[in-house]
Amino acid sequence: MKIDRLIGILSVLLQEEKVTAPYLAEKFEVSRRTINRDIEDLCKAGIPISTVQGVGGGIRIMDGYRMDRTILTSKDMQMIMAGLRSLDSVSGSHYYGQLMEKIKAGSSEYVSGSESILIDLSSWYKESLSWKIEIIQMAIEERKVISFDYYAPSGDSAREVEPYFLIFKWASWYVWGWCRLREDFRMFKLNRMDRLMQTQMDVTKREVPMPDLSTEKIFPGDINVKAVFDASMKWHLIEEFGPESFRVQDDGTLLFEHEYTDEDGLIAWMLSCRDKVTVLEPESVREKLLHITSEIAKRYVISK
Repeated sequence: MKIDRLIGILSVLLQEEKVTAPYLAEKFEVSRRTINRDIEDLCKAGIPISTVQGVGGGIRIMDGYRMDRTILTSKDMQMIMAGLRSLDSVSGSHYYGQLMEKIKAGSSEYVSGSESILIDLSSWYKESLSWKIEIIQMAIEERKVISFDYYAPSGDSAREVEPYFLIFKWASWYVWGWCRLREDFRMFKLNRMDRLMQTQMDVTKREVPMPDLSTEKIFPGDINVKAVFDASMKWHLIEEFGPESFRVQDDGTLLFEHEYTDEDGLIAWMLSCRDKVTVLEPESVREKLLHITSEIAKRYVISK
């Protein structure tokens, strides 16, 4: 929409001392002629914009002009509201709901009744998550250490952590912070925590790196998987890995080839596919699946 582009151009001019028409044309994906017309419209609206041709020239707002830089479009407000609604889905308090009402009350001309984007971040675990998120948020704000019992594949442990970031990724919630037990930055899954509480211990001042959220970093290890799936599992492969992850063979079965990062997760996934998959590679996974299924079969042998 033109009004959104005009507000966008104005926002750029308020933040930059001087810009060029080609720069604005590329940023807003329109022609230079369109930018020139937009600048004329802004001038007609009373915005004192000066343009200088030639080397060293450009477009700028005249000195001394001031304007509220927080001006938002209807689309901007819709995105803000969608974000607040998503956070409210896991909030243990009514804070986000109250904040949404404040925004609506003060911006009725920008916020319509239409809610076309609905995001629920709570999954199946809202009751167990909301109070944990609230405790960790408070600890981050007050710069206090949190303590909890942690249950992981490597074993159970008691942890004291200096929390810095709450993270939602891979369909789960995590906290990123300095682990006093391991003396390093670690990421902990909220669903694996128990007896979480905020302590009275202060967080130590330290340089805090941004967490590396790449899948390869969190789930290291490249496992080249090759398997044959029944044709009925096509939807499953597309949902998990996309239509490029397999090839339909002459007999209708699906030859799946993909990289996987976590062997335990891979085995669990293959077992969830029941008898609809045959793993071809790697051999180590085939052996583990054989051992697991053999042990399962022993438990269900019907004695005569």
